[in-house]
Amino acid sequence: MLMYEAIRGFAKQFEFEPRVVNDKNWKKFKKFIVSGMGGSHLAADLLKAWQPTLNLYIHKDYGLPPLTSEDLKNSLIIASSYSGDTEEAISVYDAALKNNLPLAAIASGGKLLDLAKKNGIPYIKLPDIGIEPRVALGFSIKAILKLFDDENGLKEAQDLAVLLRPMDLEKEGQKLASMLKGKVPIIYSSTTNLGLAYNWKIAFNETGKIPAFYNVFPELNHNEMTSFDVAPPTKALSSFYHFLILKDSSDGSRILKRMEVMERIFRDRKFPVTVIELKGESKLHKIFNSFVLANWSALYTAKEYGVDPEEVPLVEEFKKLI
Repeated sequence: MLMYEAIRGFAKQFEFEPRVVNDKNWKKFKKFIVSGMGGSHLAADLLKAWQPTLNLYIHKDYGLPPLTSEDLKNSLIIASSYSGDTEEAISVYDAALKNNLPLAAIASGGKLLDLAKKNGIPYIKLPDIGIEPRVALGFSIKAILKLFDDENGLKEAQDLAVLLRPMDLEKEGQKLASMLKGKVPIIYSSTTNLGLAYNWKIAFNETGKIPAFYNVFPELNHNEMTSFDVAPPTKALSSFYHFLILKDSSDGSRILKRMEVMERIFRDRKFPVTVIELKGESKLHKIFNSFVLANWSALYTAKEYGVDPEEVPLVEEFKKLI
């Protein structure tokens, strides 16, 4: 199974050494805009979890993002599409080129790379090994860090080729999938780790083919939490959820306390809660250990329900209709 092999061999992606083509037109920036859809922006989400102070805007729409002309002129706009044919990313590329804005591209092929070659725009070609974009994040994150000209980040990512051991997490993912059978996962994390929680959600949606949702502390304690107060008229609605709390020891003490209190409150109300500790020798190691666990969990969720973990027929149907 291709998805199984992609997860098992995920650490090897960090051996990828990205090369900027047309680098004479590439210069160093302090501000960045990454434009991509689905798996093509997930790496940027994780970079924000890794370094929350990064001056990075993630754009998931057509055309240029709603920023001032000054911000656009002083940011490197990175059009990212694993296939190279995502229409939203291509529209961003076209708009940036038309407005003579700083521009680069990341893709494994397709129209986006053809345009970059034709226009002399800096680009990085990703390895095309036939995997789904959502599990190609090792390649993507190194490409983005290369365009950021972040040597320290590239070194930390390179280390994951050795540090990351996906097979050590397979059984834990299989066990979690079994626990989640018949439930809808709701993933909670600190605001810092929002991108990681979102990646968990996407894994369950695309690979597991089940609904999944996410939110962050402390915001969820001011609104979403109240929907699970288990009043008799709504108790049945609350019975479908299993809460996953992504807990990072480096989160602030007040956030960690909120997580502990919420876990206790939900257990008292007989909700299933699983706390998943982020573990690793560096921040990126923690993030990608959790990412791999999410993908194992989603793969075995697909097996629990007997669905195809790779194909996304509803997405393809939608694309044809538009």
